[in-house]
Amino acid sequence: MSEPYLELAGLGVATVYEAAGRRGLIDVPLVQIVPGSRAAGPARTVRCGQGDNLMAHAVLDDVQPGDVVVLTLPEPAPVALIGDLLAIQAKVRGVAALLVDAAVRDVEELLELGLPIWSRFVRVRGADKAVVGAIDVPVTVGETVIRPGDIVVLDADGAIVVERDRLEEVLEAARARSEHETERRVQLEQGALTYDLDGLRELAEDRVRKE
Repeated sequence: MSEPYLELAGLGVATVYEAAGRRGLIDVPLVQIVPGSRAAGPARTVRCGQGDNLMAHAVLDDVQPGDVVVLTLPEPAPVALIGDLLAIQAKVRGVAALLVDAAVRDVEELLELGLPIWSRFVRVRGADKAVVGAIDVPVTVGETVIRPGDIVVLDADGAIVVERDRLEEVLEAARARSEHETERRVQLEQGALTYDLDGLRELAEDRVRKE
């Protein structure tokens, strides 16, 4: 990962999401295949044919180191688009992570490989290899559109996407939020309450009085 993406991964999904104005949440259940993994990088988007992973093979011929490969189907289904053989190829080519809006299999082998992977399902059902889909087109995961080159950030909390033209703005805001949260943790460890620090006591008591 290049420096800005490495920093976003370190800041984490929750911090970046809040710093982005709560935009870009990929609001679907995701399985983090490798516990403790984090990743961020530009999206390499793939729309496979339904139940088919031909394009998952094809995209690996042209990925760039640091890419986050986003694999989608026209409709999400528990069909394995990724197993250990494709994951090996992705790792060798320097892919930062895989986001699979379908299924993966060979989980024990994927754990050993260590490539960061997030998947909607874990299922053994295999995919066909016959349908020519599309690479580098806008795709939708849940209700969130991911465009080629948008920045995908992933960790144990899930995934978000930051529009590529907002990278510097969001990164700066995320740094500021992280610094604030570091200071706030010190206060909380000393016994302070966010109920007071954030003015929530006054807000709650004012509402009680009005009721």
